[in-house]
Amino acid sequence: MAIRTTTTRTTGTGPVPSADSSAAPFSLEDLLQAYLDCRRSKRRSRTALEFEEHLERNLLALYEELQSGRYIPGRSICFVVTHPKPREVWAASFRDRVVHHLLYNHIADRFHRRFIAGSCACIPGRGTLYAVRRLEHDVRSITENWAHRAFYLKCDLANFFVSIHKPTLHDQLATRIHEPWWRQLAEVVLFHDPRVDVDVRCPPQLLQLVPRHKSLFTAPDDRGLPIGNLSSQFFANVYLDALDQHCKHRLRTRYYTRYVDDFVILHRSARRLKECLQDIERFLPETLGVHLNPRKTILQPVDRGVDFVGCVVKPWRTTVRRRVIATAVHRLEHMHPDQALATANSYLGLTRHHAAHVQRTRIARAAKLLGHPIAGSLTKVYPVLHRASGTPSTEKSHDE
Repeated sequence: MAIRTTTTRTTGTGPVPSADSSAAPFSLEDLLQAYLDCRRSKRRSRTALEFEEHLERNLLALYEELQSGRYIPGRSICFVVTHPKPREVWAASFRDRVVHHLLYNHIADRFHRRFIAGSCACIPGRGTLYAVRRLEHDVRSITENWAHRAFYLKCDLANFFVSIHKPTLHDQLATRIHEPWWRQLAEVVLFHDPRVDVDVRCPPQLLQLVPRHKSLFTAPDDRGLPIGNLSSQFFANVYLDALDQHCKHRLRTRYYTRYVDDFVILHRSARRLKECLQDIERFLPETLGVHLNPRKTILQPVDRGVDFVGCVVKPWRTTVRRRVIATAVHRLEHMHPDQALATANSYLGLTRHHAAHVQRTRIARAAKLLGHPIAGSLTKVYPVLHRASGTPSTEKSHDE
């Protein structure tokens, strides 16, 4: 049963400043585009459907709030996922997500142009497939097609999103957001405390499974970003750009790839990688206030296989982790058919490039048991057809 929780904490900043209507920083068309971008992945959620029911009225109201300086973020939803381990997920209201996309659409490109090529996640064209292919290229390059021995250092940041220092991130954003109105909007999004007004949609015992040091509820007021928002993903990349620049330009690491808070460095000398590790262990706490997770720090020869973003790069081949396939099948077996379409296609998109035929078959079979037609190439799943009418199912899901 959903538990509604309201606290008395205050947000870190006030409303967005008003903008002169004769020189508005954005147009209604920009807001409409932000809505369309936001709707793309949330079309069938209840909050998106409610917003779309009175679309013109809601967009005009949000536009006027932003223009007049009356916009303040609303209530967030918090729930817990237990796989692969318990963690909190925070979802802003749909209208707030539209604002996140509006901000992202305006400022992201100037940051993306500065990011190194090895920075992945929440960047157009740089998803998991890009990360794996870049790592494959780097491994082949440093080993000269596996003719020479090389080593890899793989690291993971401990409790990353909860540990992000907001004032430091604010300074990083301010260096490239020079327009006062957009800078203030970024501050509103960054310093908004979702714990002020939160709807906790999971049983208390499930919430207690999340360790205190991993919970945003127990984080200091100047630290932590909610996992689940576009703004948090983008801000995380901005935050760790300092690490990327340090590794590339100070440590001179030629082969470096990072996906969110996981990164891999390649070198032919294990000793050099140990020196890089010691330097990074000093740099992160001093500069960003975060630490490496010692249990997930790995230094091994690359020919043992480099496990990264769900794939394992091995000599002459790359495979999808068996746990990823098992997770995909388990999720599909417990999903409603209308909710499984996007999930099945997402996993088939990943396995299309690296998985064996038998792995794709397992995912396709799980989707087929839900009534979905499957392409003969096992690369795409189609909507469920009603037997009586022969038309795609339009039943609405009620997920958030």
